[in-house]
Amino acid sequence: DSLERVWSADAGTGGGDDRKLLTQPVVADGVVYTMDAGSGVRAFRAGDGERLWRRDVTPESEGADQFGGGLAVAGDRLFVTTAYAQVVALDREDGSVLWKQNVSGPVRAAPTVHKGRVVAVTIANHTHVLSAEDGSEVWDHRGVAEGAAMLGAAAPAAAGDVVLAPYTNGALVALRAGSGTQLWSDVLAGVRRSGSVSSINDISGRPVIDEGRVIAATNSGLTVGIDLRTGSRVWEKEIGTTANPWVAGDYVYSITNRAEVVCLDEKTGRVLWVTRLPRWEDPEDRDGRIVWSGPVLAGDRLVVAGSHGTAFTLSPYDGRMLGREPLPEGVLVGPVVADGTLYFQTNGADLVAYR
Repeated sequence: DSLERVWSADAGTGGGDDRKLLTQPVVADGVVYTMDAGSGVRAFRAGDGERLWRRDVTPESEGADQFGGGLAVAGDRLFVTTAYAQVVALDREDGSVLWKQNVSGPVRAAPTVHKGRVVAVTIANHTHVLSAEDGSEVWDHRGVAEGAAMLGAAAPAAAGDVVLAPYTNGALVALRAGSGTQLWSDVLAGVRRSGSVSSINDISGRPVIDEGRVIAATNSGLTVGIDLRTGSRVWEKEIGTTANPWVAGDYVYSITNRAEVVCLDEKTGRVLWVTRLPRWEDPEDRDGRIVWSGPVLAGDRLVVAGSHGTAFTLSPYDGRMLGREPLPEGVLVGPVVADGTLYFQTNGADLVAYR
């Protein structure tokens, strides 16, 4: 009925005022891979948290003052995108570098590996598709650059012969995986408010493809369901979020920019329930705004984590609160779940495992 902390490990350089830890861990074959705020990549044994290896992917000619990037696993390789405008392939066994490839700009989102190719999107909305074998570029797509964007970024999504590129100007572009030919595009423009962060159209939560339907959302106040084949909108709701939606069965779970957990009907977009989360560490003075990450569905409950160092569990059926769990420190990236274990990476770069 409650989470049990089983181990924690030092995963490197944490975030601060000048840089943030933005990368979610990834888990594969009993190993947890992390990336810290200083571009240090580590591998830990999932059973007890023992560190297996460490690799710094900062180029020799650069200082450790950039942040961002992400991780993806495919086969025997760990693929890393960096804020130094590089994609790096590491050997999962020992962290040795197999290849590096320069791209057109910094990458703040995780890559996506699909059919032997690595897809990475830069902060200037330039999609690069590389060979997973040797890093050579297969094709690319240039979107329209945006002057303002949220700090995080969304990884591309892929299914069948379609790659979805989410851009910071709110454009969602469907490209043919083999050639890069554009199939359709949609600009997810919400309600713009002058002078407000909510006016930024950025898609910073990863789109989800489920049974021929795309679920995507923007910071500016729009969540949509789109037919993957035609690009036509099936439904839309005025719900803004920077979080990754979680799709399970016929339901979509998300955290809104108003600190609410919402459950939508995946086929129609109808709101089934809404649960409010705390918005401020000091509600009376409205001070210390809490940033929420998640949700993750695990053990028949939804798990969300806050920047104030507390995780909540909710019922996925009606949204009622089930419990709360204090964390060692605040969390800015969503938890991940694998093999009955939840992993949180705190802003101080502690990796904490719960079962």
